[in-house]
Amino acid sequence: MKELFTIIAFSENHIGLLNRITIIFTRRHINIESLTVSSTEVKGIHRFNIVVYETREQVEKVVAQIEKVSEVMRAEYYTNDEVVSREIALYKIPLKTAIEENLEQLLREYDARMVDVQSDFVVIEKTGHVEDTEKIYDLLEPFGILQFVRSGSIPITKQRKELSTYLNELPRDEYA
Repeated sequence: MKELFTIIAFSENHIGLLNRITIIFTRRHINIESLTVSSTEVKGIHRFNIVVYETREQVEKVVAQIEKVSEVMRAEYYTNDEVVSREIALYKIPLKTAIEENLEQLLREYDARMVDVQSDFVVIEKTGHVEDTEKIYDLLEPFGILQFVRSGSIPITKQRKELSTYLNELPRDEYA
């Protein structure tokens, strides 16, 4: 049975690593729903957050393949119940329609906010689950959305073991 999984891989920041990781998904015909890469709390270590809708068996195989990439220190997968995740969405709306309609009340009701106001447009930010950002999109569509972008899922695991603990467990020649 397919379900949403979040795959998290820790690595050093090397040119071409993103390509080597995403090609693992391509070879298995797995579509990536969301992908974010960022630095971590450990200097020099980066984190890939990859969300896929797939079977557990396929995800286990993909994670095993990712761990074989030499720059990857650790890769794991989590179900939605094992992570706290959010995304940020930005919407660019014409200023004229934002003024004419009651945009401010809508933003308050859905816990969104204006982050920039220019002479001809406003930029609105909404942080939340995918369903939250999609709901705001639907509500803002009649205003005339000029641009829309989402960050992709940004997850934090619920487990108590931190990255620095994992790195300390690795043999010293694998992380130095």
